[in-house]
Amino acid sequence: MKIGNKEFDVNRNCYIMGILNVTPDSFSDGGRYNDIDSALRQTEKMLSEGMDILDIGGESTRPGYTKISDEEEIQRTAPVIEAVKSRFDVPISLDTYKFRVAEAGIKAGADLVNDIWGLKYDSGEMAALIAKTGAACCLMHNRDNMDYTSYFDDVIADMEETVEIAEKAGISRDRIILDPGVGFAKSYENNLEVMDRMDEFCKRLGYPVLLGASRKSVIGLTLDLPSDERLEGTIALSVIGAMKGAAFLRVHDIKENVRAVKMTMAVMKGYRNGQDMH
Repeated sequence: MKIGNKEFDVNRNCYIMGILNVTPDSFSDGGRYNDIDSALRQTEKMLSEGMDILDIGGESTRPGYTKISDEEEIQRTAPVIEAVKSRFDVPISLDTYKFRVAEAGIKAGADLVNDIWGLKYDSGEMAALIAKTGAACCLMHNRDNMDYTSYFDDVIADMEETVEIAEKAGISRDRIILDPGVGFAKSYENNLEVMDRMDEFCKRLGYPVLLGASRKSVIGLTLDLPSDERLEGTIALSVIGAMKGAAFLRVHDIKENVRAVKMTMAVMKGYRNGQDMH
């Protein structure tokens, strides 16, 4: 799979997506990187620690977040995308579900649209934009209720609807990543189950999968820890994700997750073929 000018071997490797929130209110790092200089410094640090792709977000999606206008989100993200692109050779993901923000972001240099509503937020505009521009996309499971009949089967059905929207819009199959949506429209037990069954999620849907569980409440509830003390829990979930077939892991702490995943991949396949692990 090609994202930007980089090739990703999604069948054999597990890649690290670094989180850069240019927001004042994200649950974990709000306000830390919402000026260009600090955003660039953080990008440089994450690249030096082994990040493969950078995910830039301009609107927090934490529980109880404040929705902002398209214009404000564009003002937060587009200049940072341009600045990062001009200085670093790294694929950029833009974390937005608004097609106007995505359009401005792609013009600024974003290579991938990370849509937490899985193309279901609007009436097809986001899907049409992604198809027209040829951008890659990560499409997440989400819904506005938790009225599941058969939870895991319903998640799969929801994702199949998302894939159908993508296909009808003309988005190429090799441009699509799916995300089970840990922390979105799911109970504590639902989150644990979707991660435990990620190998099934991968097989039934047949697309590369991204796991985004870094510092999330499922860790806080399990370990009774605040968001800034959830590193070990995140690493545990990254290892589980890698072992269950995730091609991408979206995380805050690059170095520690890179090391954990490299060790995991060595155990899983390194002794068999001696190939260089990513």
